[in-house]
Amino acid sequence: MGQNSSQGAKMTSPVRVIVVGAGCRGEIYSKFASIHPERMKVVGVADPRKFARTKLQQKHKITDENTFDDWHSIVEREKFADGVLICTPDCLHKEPAVAFAKKGYHILLEKPMATTAEDCTAIVEACTQSGVMLSVGHVLRYDPIIHKIKELIDAGVIGDVIHIQHLEPVGFYHFAHSFVRGNWRNEAESSFVLLAKSCHDIDLIHNWAGARRCVKVSSFGSVSHFKKDNKPKGAADRCLDCSVEKDCPYSARKIYLDRVKQGHTGWPVSVICPNSLPDIESVTEALWTGPYGRCVYECDNDVCSNQVVNMEFEGGLTAAFSMVAFTEEVCKRKTTIYGSKGELSYDGHEVCVFDFLTQRSTKHRAQTSIPWQFGMSGHGGADYHLIDAFISAVANKDPSLIRSGSEETLLSHLLVFEAERSRLEGRVVYCGDISKS
Repeated sequence: MGQNSSQGAKMTSPVRVIVVGAGCRGEIYSKFASIHPERMKVVGVADPRKFARTKLQQKHKITDENTFDDWHSIVEREKFADGVLICTPDCLHKEPAVAFAKKGYHILLEKPMATTAEDCTAIVEACTQSGVMLSVGHVLRYDPIIHKIKELIDAGVIGDVIHIQHLEPVGFYHFAHSFVRGNWRNEAESSFVLLAKSCHDIDLIHNWAGARRCVKVSSFGSVSHFKKDNKPKGAADRCLDCSVEKDCPYSARKIYLDRVKQGHTGWPVSVICPNSLPDIESVTEALWTGPYGRCVYECDNDVCSNQVVNMEFEGGLTAAFSMVAFTEEVCKRKTTIYGSKGELSYDGHEVCVFDFLTQRSTKHRAQTSIPWQFGMSGHGGADYHLIDAFISAVANKDPSLIRSGSEETLLSHLLVFEAERSRLEGRVVYCGDISKS
C-alpha cells in the first residue's frame, strides 16, 4: 500500500477519473485503478489513436459511451467523474487543463504544465478560480529518498543551505531515443529540453531553496555531437541497412531490436509501435519506416544535448544545475548540498550527511513499498506515490497531500523559462525582468 492509503480508505466509493491521453504516462497512472479498485476507477478515456484508446478501454472495462477520440466531447457533457489525468503531448496541455478546470474536475497534469509561461499561468488561474486541485507530474517530489533530502534540510541537519550542485545524467540511449529520434527532439513540435526534461530538476532546486526567491539566472547549452557533421563515413540514413552500425552505440538495432529479441518489450521498445504490440516483426517494420530507425546524425533534432543553469537566490544561496546526454546512468540524479553545519550528498541511491561538528557521516535511506507493476515504470516507484497522493487528496478533499501544487509549480516553471531566455539571449536574466521577454 502507498503512504497515503489510510487516508484514501476513508472514501466509501472509489475516485472516478478520466484519462486524456492513453499513451505511456496515461497507462502507467491508470494502473493504480487495477491495484486499488476500491480507491480509483477509470470511467472514461480520450485518445485519437484507436489502438491506445481501445487498449485502455478494455483494461478498465470503460463503456463505449465514455470512450472518445477527442476530449472536447467530454467537456460538452455533464460532469461524470471526480478527476482527470491529462497525459497529452506537452504542447496540448493548456486547452484541456483550462476546460476541465472550468468544468469542475480535479486535475493531474503531466509535466511540463505547458510550453509557454502564459499558458502555465492561465492553467493555474483557471484551477484557482474554479476551486479545483491541480497536481503537476513532478514525480521526483514523490520519490521517497529524494523527499528525504527535503526533510533533512527542513530539520536543519546541515544548517543554512549555502550552495546546491545538481546533475541530471539523461543516459546516452535515452537521449537518442527521446530527444534525437523521438517526440521531444524538435522544439517547434514539443518544447526546449530544459522544460521537457529538466523542469523536474529546477523544481527540486527551487523546493530545496525553501521560501527564498531566485533573483538571477544564467544558462549555456547547445546541440553537441548529434549533427550531420559527425555522421561516420559510410553510414546509411537508417540503421537496419548501415554498414557501420556495429560500431555505433546509438544504433537503433541495438536499442530496440536486440532488446525485443531478448524479451524486453517495455520502454523504450513499447514506444516505437504505437498501433500494435511490440514483437520482432512490428519493431523491424517500425525501424524501416518510422522515426526511430533513423540515423542519429540525420534527424531534425534541435534541442540541447547538454546545458548548465546557474542560479542565485535571496540571501546569497547559489545553485548549479547540469543536464548531459552522454552518460551511463539513466536519470539517476546526483546532488550535493553544502550547508553551514554540514554537507549532504545523494548518489541516486542513498543520502549521506557529513556533520562538521562531529566530523561523522550518517547514511539515510527511505523505506518504500510499491506494487511491482509500478516498479517497472521508472522514477524509482515515484509514479505510484504521485497518483496515490492525488487520489488521496481528491478522496479527502485535502490539497495538502499534493506536493507539486499549482502556485509553487508555477514559480519553478517560470524559473525554467527565465533560464532558457538567458541561454538564448546570452545574458544574465534578473528574475521578474520582463523588459526583453
